[in-house]
Amino acid sequence: MKSKFLVITISLFALLASGLMPAHADQTPVINDGGPLAPIEFKGPGQRIHGADISRWQHPNGKLINFEKMRAAGINFVMIKGSDTKDDSDALARKWYKIDREGAHAAGIYTGYYHYAILPNVATKTLVIKDAQAQAQKVLWRIASIGGLTEKDLPIALDIENKCVKLRSNRSCEKYASRNTVTIWSETFLRIIKEKTGRMPILYSYSNFLESSMKRSTELAQYPLWLAQYGVDPAVPTNHPGMKNGGCYVHSWTAANCKAQWTMWQYSSCGIAPKYGVPGSRLDLNVFRGTPDAFAALRKGSWTPEPADLMPVGETSVMTVKSVTFSNTNRPLVVDVDVMRPTLEPVVTGSVKFVQDPANPMKASLKQSAIRATSGSWTLSVAGIPAGVWNGQIVYYDNSDTHATSSQPITITVEQALSTPTPKPTKKPVVKPKSDGCKNQIKN
Repeated sequence: MKSKFLVITISLFALLASGLMPAHADQTPVINDGGPLAPIEFKGPGQRIHGADISRWQHPNGKLINFEKMRAAGINFVMIKGSDTKDDSDALARKWYKIDREGAHAAGIYTGYYHYAILPNVATKTLVIKDAQAQAQKVLWRIASIGGLTEKDLPIALDIENKCVKLRSNRSCEKYASRNTVTIWSETFLRIIKEKTGRMPILYSYSNFLESSMKRSTELAQYPLWLAQYGVDPAVPTNHPGMKNGGCYVHSWTAANCKAQWTMWQYSSCGIAPKYGVPGSRLDLNVFRGTPDAFAALRKGSWTPEPADLMPVGETSVMTVKSVTFSNTNRPLVVDVDVMRPTLEPVVTGSVKFVQDPANPMKASLKQSAIRATSGSWTLSVAGIPAGVWNGQIVYYDNSDTHATSSQPITITVEQALSTPTPKPTKKPVVKPKSDGCKNQIKN
């Protein structure tokens, strides 16, 4: 496997050098030999294989993780956040994933990849499936950019723990996805990842979400479960995650004896980070359920991307303005926008904004927000437009350079409001007592 991996990744570099493939920060494959496979050690609580999971939060002020120290402390695997539905969070995940994966492999630590999912606010099964396909494509492009998967990589994991699809202005949830939507979306995403990589992907969540937010599914039950439950000591042989004091959590991974059929258990979010070479104070800790052979079976096989699997650069995008709503200076301009790829699939990354006509600037401070309904679909709100007739552009842009910029001209007629709305009285903030988020958690 080693020589084949090196030959194919070198051939990708040759394509880049020849000019047949454009260079891009996200698509430069990494040649990573890193030596032989590291031995597996039972240094976790309960004599289990010990692991951690990390994201940008483990890099305060841009500090690096000391993976040599992490390995010496008994960590055999680390799950790394590799992508996110939201573009701003995704950019940070993209930055650290390559760095952390290389550092972990060099230290003899096996790595996994997880994608944090935000579900779409759409009304039909067809649109739910389209969004899952788009988010799966983002993950596959990201994995292709580092040369694919080797036997030092665990399968890709889907982090599905949030079913809010619409927020209020105070950031509380206004609308939740149905159980059917959560289930269909997850099945679609995992099926695509499995078919493309040849690996059985992993699903991460917690018991109450699995029971209350997803339908029971024999398709989902085939995937390994990475279950979060804190405050239960994995060092005690009789302890298991996914149990409750009375009754039974009923979901796709519930066994006849009421126990969850878990593969990995995130047992703490309060591990002592410096002990494991991680900047900051807290670290998520995990254990693997099973033998070294079971751990090796999860990593069996490699996926080496072809050039066509790499993320495109500057791929053409086509914008459609579906609706425009505006009336007076007290109300924002609201524009619903779709942006598609040449394949008529939604764009995977990017956002939209309003750009004023430089020949006739408004000389006003505008407040813009683009709310993602689903992949390639946004509702853009622009407040603060003064009375008058204004020209401008609705612009789609993609900071990752995957999709090319596109735009549509727009003419706005805004009337002066008859009266200024009475401002609501400012409520004094309620000071909540501080709580210890690590109370009763295992810290080592």
